[in-house]
Amino acid sequence: MPGRRALIERLAVPAGARVVDLGGGTGRNLAFFGPRLAELERFDLVDLCPALLEQARKRTARLPNVYLVAADATTYRPARPVDCVYFSYSLTMIPNWRAALDNALAMLRPGGTLGSVDFYVSEPRPGPGLVRYGRLTRWFWPHWFAHAGVHSNPAHLRYLRLRLSDHELLERRTAVPYLVPYYLYVGRLP
Repeated sequence: MPGRRALIERLAVPAGARVVDLGGGTGRNLAFFGPRLAELERFDLVDLCPALLEQARKRTARLPNVYLVAADATTYRPARPVDCVYFSYSLTMIPNWRAALDNALAMLRPGGTLGSVDFYVSEPRPGPGLVRYGRLTRWFWPHWFAHAGVHSNPAHLRYLRLRLSDHELLERRTAVPYLVPYYLYVGRLP
């Protein structure tokens, strides 16, 4: 998926940080941390799917600071506040996405970072400075992805922007031939 590496780089997670990946699946994103992963105090990979966590278990067998957690993104809470929480193409698969975002924000320490990269289509009349996709794009991609349980919704980005005013936002499309719209968001808690 495009944007995963860019999200991890923009999170700028320092050595000694505590990180939570909500909807982390197979743990594929861990590779994008590179050598920085070993410098983290703790990395919690949270997912509900046992089959995905089993793949992650194989991928993380030699990583002592990575913990796999079978839990719901709307209710999981680490023992201590964390420095960074992110969603990588998982927010669109969480039915109660508002609760997942609220939960992510609640587990952050002051000054912590919330990141998300996911499929996206704009609202018919987006706010100033935002991309406006045409009617066909706004209709086609949500219908296409819904068959796979992915629910692209412009309200995700609106809610993220509302909750954290200090943020960076990029709206992009994947490479030709598909040109699937997606966003990359990184916000910071005051």
